[in-house]
Amino acid sequence: MKVSKYLITGSLSIAILAAITSLLGIFDPGAYQYETANWALQARGQDVGNVIAVIVLLATTYFWAQKSIRAYYIWIGSLMYFMYAFTIYAFFAHFNYLFLLYVAVLGLTFYTLFYALREGEKQITMRKKNNTASTYFAAIVLILTGGLFGLLWLAEIIPALISGQTPQTLIETGLWVNPIQVIDLSIVLPAMIGTGIMLFRKKTGGYFYAAPWLVFSVLMGSSIVATMIMMNKAGYPNTIPPMIMVGLIVLLSTISAILYLRTFFKT
Repeated sequence: MKVSKYLITGSLSIAILAAITSLLGIFDPGAYQYETANWALQARGQDVGNVIAVIVLLATTYFWAQKSIRAYYIWIGSLMYFMYAFTIYAFFAHFNYLFLLYVAVLGLTFYTLFYALREGEKQITMRKKNNTASTYFAAIVLILTGGLFGLLWLAEIIPALISGQTPQTLIETGLWVNPIQVIDLSIVLPAMIGTGIMLFRKKTGGYFYAAPWLVFSVLMGSSIVATMIMMNKAGYPNTIPPMIMVGLIVLLSTISAILYLRTFFKT
């Protein structure tokens, strides 16, 4: 697929602006001065994940420009990550001096992703769809990741609804709802599970979105691990088990993405 100058410009703009907001979030104490200590730590953990995602975005933009179809699918996954992360910043961080940058990254990512996806699935339709061990592995990892996080969120939400009490995580973050749970349960986790099911059924959408969702899982999981490390250093209890669980998901997603891209895409 030809890389247009608009996509390159969009990628570079997203990378520059995301890097600025993330580095300021990490190093400027005033960036999250209006947040609770818990929510500020989560934001800074996300910032660390953003820096990793910026590196991935820049690298894949370069290699995609060199005609690597594998780089295209990793690039799509990094854009999906930025859509997720900056939706949270734009809607659930208190108004601060970075607000317009949050909005700019969110808008640029949306239109860059929309433009890139218009022609993307044509690459899949031209390929023979044979399920291999790596395909099944990718499907299993996606379904298990989506199901595991879904159960994790519901284990907190359902008891709170039954008891009529506010979940402890909302008390700690000072938010009225958990935006991560909203986006995960309504969009991300169903999409992951659906992609895995479509892979098993040899559907075009499954083959197209498998690698991007695996890359998304790696980047998002990395930001969660960074958050858990920060919270552990700050003295929050019970951070090691989720850190290990998410770290395992990152590892499995990384291995799965590499194997899938190697076997299904040859360049």
